[in-house]
Amino acid sequence: MQIDGIRVIDLTRLLPGGYTSQLLAEMGADVIKVEDPDVGDYARNQPPSTPEDVGALFTAVNRGKRSIVLDLKSEKGLERLYRLVETADVFFEGFRPGVAERLGIDYESIREQNPEIVYCSLSGYGQTGPLRNQPGHDLNYAGVAGLLDMTRHDEDHRPPVPGFPMADLAAGLFAGFSIVSELLSQHLQPENAGNYLDVSMTDVGYAFGQVATLEALCGNDPRPGETTLTGKYPCYDVYETADERYVTLAALEPKFWREFCSVIGREDLVDEHMSSDGAVREALESELREVFRTRTRSEWRAEFTGTEVPFGVVNTPKETLSDPHITSRGLVQTGPDGRSVPHPVFPVKTANGLEDELFEYPAHGEHTDEVLEELGY
Repeated sequence: MQIDGIRVIDLTRLLPGGYTSQLLAEMGADVIKVEDPDVGDYARNQPPSTPEDVGALFTAVNRGKRSIVLDLKSEKGLERLYRLVETADVFFEGFRPGVAERLGIDYESIREQNPEIVYCSLSGYGQTGPLRNQPGHDLNYAGVAGLLDMTRHDEDHRPPVPGFPMADLAAGLFAGFSIVSELLSQHLQPENAGNYLDVSMTDVGYAFGQVATLEALCGNDPRPGETTLTGKYPCYDVYETADERYVTLAALEPKFWREFCSVIGREDLVDEHMSSDGAVREALESELREVFRTRTRSEWRAEFTGTEVPFGVVNTPKETLSDPHITSRGLVQTGPDGRSVPHPVFPVKTANGLEDELFEYPAHGEHTDEVLEELGY
């Protein structure tokens, strides 16, 4: 999974683009983060802050990158960027449509400097369409894509704000996947080197709604709380425990449901699994809510450990840090002393592993002289 030798010019800010280039950096790419002379990436100053008084969001997705400061509105800054483009494999920008063209760093302009460049634009609504110039954030994209509607308990509830910025992160992942795929394509077919990638957070959010989207395409209108994966069936739901905590049950398959009924001593409920009768489902849900309230979350975890029941606890973000499974997988790195913060590791385990674990994030413009000297300045 190492992509050492690949150079990425990253002009994105905040989370989605930062997540993309963080993944590429963790796989060994030389990611050069180009920031403006004033404040640089807005995430540097967004709360909450780390002990070093740097935004936690910035430190989370900028480890291992090099930061240079260039004023792209000046002739000198643009000339230096063009020189850098000549040495790069990937050009990655996250501006709203039209901004890159005004700055002279659109695909055609960059392609003149390096015809084989992989140019990726990551934006909220994409480069075309009525919303292309509309400002937005994850919540807006999730709403347009249908995610918010399907996340609520039923139509009588207000759509909730998602706990994680799913459209942002999913698009960041897709951008990274698309970039690496294009690099592989160029390796396999060198004669086709050079391409433009238009990645939209809304598009990716929509693509992630495969189950609901397919049902809609078949002429139905899936409603929250009325589909298999949104709470229609009591065998797939969230339940409160005696200590006012929450657990999850996902016994969709009959064999798992039979195991669940056996463990709790309620074999009389086996035949009510995924009933087509709404009254039966309502009665079963009420019954299960009473059952789960008889024990604490820890007691239920102990009860189902070692069984074939698809059961889980609902952790807070802080609780995940000490969850036995999370810790056993080594998903959190503390890092050495210095400019580093604890962070989630690259989430894919490989036989050979990744060569380097990245800890430190760059100061604003920290590597400007270093990179310009590499270019011959």
